[in-house]
Amino acid sequence: MKLTYKTAISISPTPPFHFDSIFHKPDHFPSKDSDWQPGIKWQTFYWQGKQVGVKFESQGTVENPKIKLTIFSGQPLSEDFVNSFVKEVKYRYNLELDLGEFYRLFSKDKVLGTVIKRWRGMRPGHPNSLYEYLIIGIVLQNATVKRSVNMLQALFENFGKLLEFDGKKLWCFWKPGGLIKVPEEKLRELKLGYRAKFIKKIDEQFAKGEIDELTLRQKDRETQRKELLKLYGVGPATVWYLLFDVFHHYDFFDHISPWEQKIYSKLFFNQDPNNPVPVKRLLNYFERYKPYQQLAVHYIWEDLWWRRKEGKEKWLNKLIRL
Repeated sequence: MKLTYKTAISISPTPPFHFDSIFHKPDHFPSKDSDWQPGIKWQTFYWQGKQVGVKFESQGTVENPKIKLTIFSGQPLSEDFVNSFVKEVKYRYNLELDLGEFYRLFSKDKVLGTVIKRWRGMRPGHPNSLYEYLIIGIVLQNATVKRSVNMLQALFENFGKLLEFDGKKLWCFWKPGGLIKVPEEKLRELKLGYRAKFIKKIDEQFAKGEIDELTLRQKDRETQRKELLKLYGVGPATVWYLLFDVFHHYDFFDHISPWEQKIYSKLFFNQDPNNPVPVKRLLNYFERYKPYQQLAVHYIWEDLWWRRKEGKEKWLNKLIRL
């Protein structure tokens, strides 16, 4: 679908703001719904029944940030749609996050201080809705990165839509609940394995309105946790990621996957990833960053992946299977 209508908006995030470290996360597995180059990010979105393409352009500085946001659509957009979409973008990318207290507490930390200086203005952020995040999480389960990429691409090609805008052709997610008429066997034919059942069940729950992301955002963390655990296939480990990435809680850190355990062991204790530090010891180590444990780890984690992108930290390559 060619998107020929354009709507441009200027956004001023809270300073400091580091554009590239927010709109490009090297640790995220590659998917064909977005593209990035320094200072520019292209991304597709499904929002309020419409599939749109968006171009983010940095037009400011770290201390005086400004983003030009251009929405590409197949038809003219109403003012209400644009306003609600901009509000959603600000939420998903944490464009109004105040980093002041976090920096005051840890700018002089011997580990975190250097990272903060390098990535001043970085914050967590991602483009996906709760539904889309769950779909991505399911294809990432127990698979190499390469296989996860192939599974998501198969889903895009069968149920998504290819959008053409600003010289780009990028895939867009489908409507939550949009797979309700798709037989589980059809999903299995896409080589999803057991994940076909998980995707089908999650999609059914969204189709039935059993969970409302926007309403859930207004609840306290414990209520969010309990509601998320009602989703099919969502356990304590998945909830931990959802509470951080989707619901923006940064004051806790209570789960480490085996893969992350290997990386943290090398990163913080210089210990062989094949003989990792016990999880309990790692969790105790991160207690020093209260009440921003998860935000602190995010900074150190993202810095590691950026260094790998720059050709450093080659030991990490052995732990990535792309």
